[in-house]
Amino acid sequence: MSKLEAVESRDAPAAVGPYSQAIVSGDLVFTSGGLPIDPAAKAMPEDVKDQARQVLTNLKAVLAAAGTGMDKVVKATVFLADIKDFAAVNEVYASFFAKPFPARSCCQVSALPMGARVEIELIATK
Repeated sequence: MSKLEAVESRDAPAAVGPYSQAIVSGDLVFTSGGLPIDPAAKAMPEDVKDQARQVLTNLKAVLAAAGTGMDKVVKATVFLADIKDFAAVNEVYASFFAKPFPARSCCQVSALPMGARVEIELIATK
């Protein structure tokens, strides 16, 4: 059984509860759901595209701290407060990945923490 290793990046918002930004298990990295909080300003943009960009920038930093990158993402899960934001988020999402794109799920949820409009979690290889 592989040892679990917590990942922490100062370039992403700190965990606000009993969880890690990511966990490494063997050759896999599992990120927690990322919110669109600017770690320096400790604020969240209002526009959904800006939120998606911030979430993915934060997750990119967490993956870097784990020794991997966006090109190693195999699965993404996107949570939207409003499915009508799908096209806008998808546009930003596409700018962070290249073919072959990761497998992905996307769903609308009734609410997200702190009033966010988008939350994303990733699974990557090392």
